[in-house]
Amino acid sequence: MLWYTLLLAAVAAERLVELVVARRNAAWTLARLGVEYGSGHYPVMVALHTALLASCLTEAWLAHRPFLPALGWTMVAVVVLAQALRWWCVTTLGPYWNTRVIVVPGARLVRAGPYRFARHPNYVAVVAEIAALPLVHSAWLTATVFTVANAALLAVRIRCEDTALGRVSAA
Repeated sequence: MLWYTLLLAAVAAERLVELVVARRNAAWTLARLGVEYGSGHYPVMVALHTALLASCLTEAWLAHRPFLPALGWTMVAVVVLAQALRWWCVTTLGPYWNTRVIVVPGARLVRAGPYRFARHPNYVAVVAEIAALPLVHSAWLTATVFTVANAALLAVRIRCEDTALGRVSAA
């Protein structure tokens, strides 16, 4: 369980790095007259991702979930690949990447990197990670509950992003 706790701590630290990058990028986009959309769902997203990490740890510890090597190592690989995809998205979007939905009027849509293959590749990473991270240590209840909750959140988030990006590309 110690190494699983350390994995979750590493993911939490990575999230903090994301927030630092997002804050810097928000300042950059807002200085260029960026407009934020959908700020109402942002606290829900932060709460969901924070609760996911806590729930992973809580279920694994309190329910004595075992580490099943075939499942666990496969899920570790999925988590690592999800992180790689997430940071590919971050580096591709550069200062336009954010955890919030902030768009700069007149900016062109990015169609490089993973955006050549999918409209919202970051959410592929999010979906994979939310399912896989709990399953590293057989926390199947957390994986199920948070996958469903994330699906509901992403329905709102993707609609918000598509609306915002549609307004920008039409401008």
